[in-house]
Amino acid sequence: MAAPLLEVKHLKKYFNTPKGMLHAVDDVSFSIEKGRTMGVVGESGCGKSTLGRTIIHLQDSTDGQIFFEGKDITRVKKKELHRINEEMQIVFQDPFSSLNPRMTVEEVIAEPLEISHRFKRGEIQDETERIMELVGIDERLRHSYPHELDGGRRQRVGIGRALALNPKFIVCDEPVSALDVSIQAQVLNLLQDLQEKSGITYMFVTHDLSVVKHISNNICVMYLGQLVETASSGELFAHPMHPYTKALLSAIPSIDIHHPKKRIVLQGEIVSPIEPKPGCRFAARCPHATEACHEPQELKEISAGHFVSCCRVE
Repeated sequence: MAAPLLEVKHLKKYFNTPKGMLHAVDDVSFSIEKGRTMGVVGESGCGKSTLGRTIIHLQDSTDGQIFFEGKDITRVKKKELHRINEEMQIVFQDPFSSLNPRMTVEEVIAEPLEISHRFKRGEIQDETERIMELVGIDERLRHSYPHELDGGRRQRVGIGRALALNPKFIVCDEPVSALDVSIQAQVLNLLQDLQEKSGITYMFVTHDLSVVKHISNNICVMYLGQLVETASSGELFAHPMHPYTKALLSAIPSIDIHHPKKRIVLQGEIVSPIEPKPGCRFAARCPHATEACHEPQELKEISAGHFVSCCRVE
């Protein structure tokens, strides 16, 4: 088995609030091999975007370790952080708010090239043109501003900016959730083509299980800051084990009118992520919960490569 490009061990990210510590990411561990895609799914507010931002140091972690190419990058000095930022990038969810409205397409893509001081002025021009062609942005749009583009083209600009310095790892934070279905397919195909050509590793954050099945090799399911299940994409969809994963999969729309799926409707209240009690955080909504669920849960390997955090799954 190849050494992972990225490895996260017991990562935590807490936010101080007037009511106490909010556990946005709580004891998360996983690894991603080079050239592979790890999908991270869950409801809004489960901490998946915070997880991605913490890994690439847009936010400082509270505890835990982050290893990149075998090196501990959890706490690094400013000079080392600049190097890491070139190798780890992010594509944001909203392509409009993530682009400077006063910069043209050409200027947005050229900015990281200029900041890196690795290219001469003539080289920056050539490299910008190469990236625009790579992500499918027409030459005629080089002097356009973000408000003059549609959502798909804006997201291509964001992807081009992320690719500018040839990173090894990219966090895709819901990159297609704001786009039409036809444009979603174009952007997903673009990301997969780029992965095949250059071996980029992705962490793909989304709430859309249809999308994550299409693009991911492995999938992590998050609930209120914790991983509740992780497995290969095929295994997770074929044999979901955690009650929360089963409920998510049951919510995927189906066009088969002759064999309609039975929707699992969750009852109960979502517990607060502020100073949560020990035990399974899904227990309040789980139809199978018992007293044992109020004890601390552990992510256990149930079958080869399939991990579940549930004391009742066996």
